[in-house]
Amino acid sequence: MILQTTFPGHSLWSSCSAHRLHPFLFSKRRRRSSLSYWHFNRLRPRLFAVAASENGVFTSPEIAKTFDFTSEEGIYNWWESQGYFRPNLDRGSDPFVISMPPPNVTGSLHMGHAMFVTLEDIMVRYHRMKGRPTLWLPGTDHAGIATQLVVEKMLASEGIKRVELGRDEFVNRVWEWKEKYGGTITNQIKRLGASCDWNREHFTLDEQLSQAVIEAFVRLHEKGLIYQGSYMVNWSPSLQTAVSDLEVEYHEESGTLYYIKYRVAGGSKSDYLTIATTRPETLFGDVAIAVHPEDDRYSKYINRMAIVPLTYGRHVPIISDKHVDKDFGTGVLKISPGHDHNDYNLARKLGLPILNVMNKDATLNKVAGLYCGLDRFEARKKLWADLEETGLAVKKEPHTLRVPRSQRGGEVIEPLVSKQWFVTMEPLAEKALRAVEKGDLKIIPERFEKIYNHWLSNIKDWCISRQLWWGHRIPVWYIVGKDSEEEYIVARSEDEALRKAQKKYGRDTKIYQDPDVLDTWFSSALWPFSTLGWPDESIEDFKRFYPTTMLETGHDILFFWVARMVMMGIEFTGTVPFKYVYLHGLIRDSQGRKMSKTLGNVIDPLDTIKEYGTDALRFTIALGTAGQDLNLSTERLTSNKAFTNKLWNAGKFVLQNLPSQNDASAWENILSYKFDKVELLDKLPLPECWVISKLHLLIDTVTASYDKFFFGDVGRETYEFFWGDFADWYIEASKAHLYHSSGDSVASVTQAVLLYVFENILKLLHPFMPFVTEELWQALPYRKEALIISPWPLTSLPRKSNSIKKFENLQALTRAIRNARAEYSVEPVKRISASIVANEEVTEYIVKEKEVLALLSRLDLQSIHFTDSPPGNADQSVHLVAGEGLEAYLPLADMIDITAEIQRLSKRLSKMQTEYDGLKARLSSPKFVEKAPEDIVRGVQEKAAETEEKITLTKNRLALLQSTVVVT
Repeated sequence: MILQTTFPGHSLWSSCSAHRLHPFLFSKRRRRSSLSYWHFNRLRPRLFAVAASENGVFTSPEIAKTFDFTSEEGIYNWWESQGYFRPNLDRGSDPFVISMPPPNVTGSLHMGHAMFVTLEDIMVRYHRMKGRPTLWLPGTDHAGIATQLVVEKMLASEGIKRVELGRDEFVNRVWEWKEKYGGTITNQIKRLGASCDWNREHFTLDEQLSQAVIEAFVRLHEKGLIYQGSYMVNWSPSLQTAVSDLEVEYHEESGTLYYIKYRVAGGSKSDYLTIATTRPETLFGDVAIAVHPEDDRYSKYINRMAIVPLTYGRHVPIISDKHVDKDFGTGVLKISPGHDHNDYNLARKLGLPILNVMNKDATLNKVAGLYCGLDRFEARKKLWADLEETGLAVKKEPHTLRVPRSQRGGEVIEPLVSKQWFVTMEPLAEKALRAVEKGDLKIIPERFEKIYNHWLSNIKDWCISRQLWWGHRIPVWYIVGKDSEEEYIVARSEDEALRKAQKKYGRDTKIYQDPDVLDTWFSSALWPFSTLGWPDESIEDFKRFYPTTMLETGHDILFFWVARMVMMGIEFTGTVPFKYVYLHGLIRDSQGRKMSKTLGNVIDPLDTIKEYGTDALRFTIALGTAGQDLNLSTERLTSNKAFTNKLWNAGKFVLQNLPSQNDASAWENILSYKFDKVELLDKLPLPECWVISKLHLLIDTVTASYDKFFFGDVGRETYEFFWGDFADWYIEASKAHLYHSSGDSVASVTQAVLLYVFENILKLLHPFMPFVTEELWQALPYRKEALIISPWPLTSLPRKSNSIKKFENLQALTRAIRNARAEYSVEPVKRISASIVANEEVTEYIVKEKEVLALLSRLDLQSIHFTDSPPGNADQSVHLVAGEGLEAYLPLADMIDITAEIQRLSKRLSKMQTEYDGLKARLSSPKFVEKAPEDIVRGVQEKAAETEEKITLTKNRLALLQSTVVVT
């Protein structure tokens, strides 16, 4: 009897690999380490291990057991001190330039920062190694609202109010705070390995950038694109300023829906309309009541007047509008255009008046009569009590609200009509739309182009003024004693404004500046070119590095920042400010939830670095896909920490198997090997030819993925090659040549290949994992330059597809033998014999690598036989089919104690037969089949079928073993 098992040549199973957590497929299988049966001594630490640590920065794997994360800051400081972060203008004329999205100066590092720093640093390091002059320009944002809020809280702790200090002194205090604490976020970004040119670091309130902001405002005003007017904005009552849409977060919250009677003027007591509102305090600002024109319940009241409750009989018209939702509430809509965005737009369309009932601090004003001075929420309670008392309150019921809250303070934002400065956006948006349409700007992923186009096609004018003290003061001056709405001067400085005013109004004219500051996003919109010297376009940096190459940021600010930079760039420089926009997603927790303090699922990058290392964090983050959110888990981080350790151990193996650095002859021989021509690969042993061919294929694939910004693919492909091909297979195969070769030439080739492949792996991984790769690179001998500036591997290098196929056959044979050993529980240290059956062509190359096969499969080297037909003891052997034209026979007697195994299997068979008989008895019982639940019956049927299959397999194996005993 022959027990035949087929093992496909490309099986994922490889029992030789050291146990690892896979970052993509979290397999729980246990991997066993390969043990060489040839005894060898570890080579003592080489002299270059000492050389690598001479400067006190780097440590060799031969000295340190694992990579020490605490050395990362020292490596970073060394890079910076060597000037590696600055663009090397001698390397080429086509620079790669990227402007860092400026984090708030008040910020503290979070995973969003970690995401953009990682992705941008990957791009920068890759293009630096590709030989392009590379500039990553860093900086921070003055963050008007956030910074003012922080300093106000600090002053409040000292018992000081902002207004008590006055504007100038308060601004001085903010600058003091910035000088003391503003560098925190910068230092944290450095901790992530950001290879920025810190000599060019900017702050949005720097003198030069402030001049750019003023210049932009003046130019836009001169073109008639900036105007002042009263319109509805998002108002922050506590901060006393307008805020942008980005600074408003909507939350689903439990609230109340209030039903109120509005009596119809001139009607009977039964003539009234019931409105449903979540904000009854705004009824003092009602200017109309609207119903749907086809709502039969209210058609008789259209064009009549309604009386607003508690307003001493103020009348408002009852109108019809098709936009009224007949099914919401009662189908009657109160229109309060001073306090609702939709009502505001409707009122402007219909020509209705705008009535504001609130002060800037969200207390009710004199329009509210007796409620004047009450906070909006206090007024709501009192108003409802009074409505109940007067019989105008119908009912109230629970209702889920979408509440707008300030991103900064958490307070409820109030829609409010306020006098502000605006930019007319439509003519700017048209040019930005054409830039994408013509291909001047490419957005990655492409699907976001639709969102970009939709927003720009429906753009609204931009409110750019903020009622703050910290920020860029609006360059507008008013004439003392004149109407500020009509009489104002826009200038680049106060002196210029005064000269203009005195020329127009007389020498005694006095002026004062607009108290407002510009929206922080206004200065950010100029960032790609203001940081390079604009408006002075003669500055060398502007001429050399503008337009920039890439803008990388989160997809959530595509409108608020990216689109505005495109519009401003085209407007002021005549060109798109960058060629590509790469948008990343959010980082979520392992369950896909957004990280928040409320959920307690926030992962701190600095804590993560301490536990797992910067490289593991970066590699984990970079495996995501552009534009898609990434779920971050400790399992992924643990896996990639193991990857870092695996790299370190591989480096240790390579170093320990290279000659001593003072062995000049040996090193001359190793360094003489080149692998850039096909004929050179032809001379290599099969494992060496295979691994170099695979490496050259990887370099092409990975380089193409880098160029397409497919960073997740880069990480996965490089990981699989390093761990799956190099560590699991080639390092293990190399031991046969290193420790059991017939001559020094074979060992020398293997040493050269180990070094060549490993140093190229370090290059491919460096953009992702800069610290551990640089540490390992510095430990390798004869390094002429740092890894960070070493040249990228060449593409289109030779590869031998035939050698790849041959080695895959050897791998398939090895897997088949390993799996058979595992199935029969053969002791790892036990060497067994084997008969390899193959045709002449296959036998020829397998025979040459007999030592490799013996090592990887744990075979007795002297008992491996090659033949073109089954051996005489085939009936007493396990037959393995590794692939077409390649089989193996493993004698059972070599693998197990046959008598003991027969006894074990006989007992097992008896037990399974008893179990099977019991299951069949239950299934043959009509009572069980008819009365038991269907899923229970199905479960017993499946169990019986499974047991029957096991019985058949066990009988077959017993028969094989018993025949072997008979023959023996």
